[in-house]
Amino acid sequence: MVKTDNGITYSLFRHVTREEWKAFNGHSSYLIADEDIQKLNALNEPLTMQEIEEVYFPLSQLLRIHIDNYRQLHGQTNSFFSNHTKHLPFVIGIAGSVAAGKSTTARVLQKVLSLLPGTPKVDLITTDGFLHPNSYLESKGILNRKGFPESYDTRQLLGFLSAIKSGRELVSAPVYSHLAYDILPDELQWVAQPDILIVEGINVLQVNVKGKHRGPRVFVSDFFDYSIYVDASPDNLQQWYTQRFEWLRKTAFQNPGSYFHRYADLNEAESPAMAANIWNEINKPNLIKNILPTRFRADLILEKGSHHFVKSVKVRKV
Repeated sequence: MVKTDNGITYSLFRHVTREEWKAFNGHSSYLIADEDIQKLNALNEPLTMQEIEEVYFPLSQLLRIHIDNYRQLHGQTNSFFSNHTKHLPFVIGIAGSVAAGKSTTARVLQKVLSLLPGTPKVDLITTDGFLHPNSYLESKGILNRKGFPESYDTRQLLGFLSAIKSGRELVSAPVYSHLAYDILPDELQWVAQPDILIVEGINVLQVNVKGKHRGPRVFVSDFFDYSIYVDASPDNLQQWYTQRFEWLRKTAFQNPGSYFHRYADLNEAESPAMAANIWNEINKPNLIKNILPTRFRADLILEKGSHHFVKSVKVRKV
């Protein structure tokens, strides 16, 4: 927000209510089966066809405008230089807090974008794969700061995105296991020149990485053609995190192979207390210091209400 001397306040963003936003869908209508919706859903986050139609269909139409312009620019640039370089993926970054629903947003967006005319190939990676292994974090005494900027191998992530945007035909990314709470050393995810690549992670819009750097700085977001921030109030985020912790305690944490198996036997009083402790010691400080300040660096902000559904959208003016 910018306030001028005459008292007029201007914003870099156009605020759109949900009722206004859903009208931007136009005449798009895609058939998504109930079982596909269930696959797109995550843990305790509700997802309905209505949410997809009213929020993600209009979003896909807006992104289609940007993607079409991106391809047109690529063709015109090729003509200008009298060459015929291969098309480069249109890269979308999705940021937001732990428990905000970034993963669901990324998966739904991957699905609806793949339904656009021409059925583009849409790949998805998460920055969890670019976390340093637990052994490294333990050696540095920062295992309890997993998710903070210093816990990521930013150089490796930048190298991956540089290869993608350089037109390399096949690029690999590390794979992270939430069950093991660590990088899987013998597994890789391969990305083979998609039309669209979605990069999801809490850290993708951050620029405040500490340390000594020589030469020009390069940030993850420099490789994005469009960026989205999934926003919610800190109170809602903590509530959703606690609910998710409770759900995991009764399911995934029961697996003896889970890193968090030690929480499996917490009782109904101990479980929310432990979740609150983890939130207040790790996730909330990371949100306040590192994640939330990046919100207005995004091109579009999805603002969620208390029930996880998007209540309004902010779109950067162009």
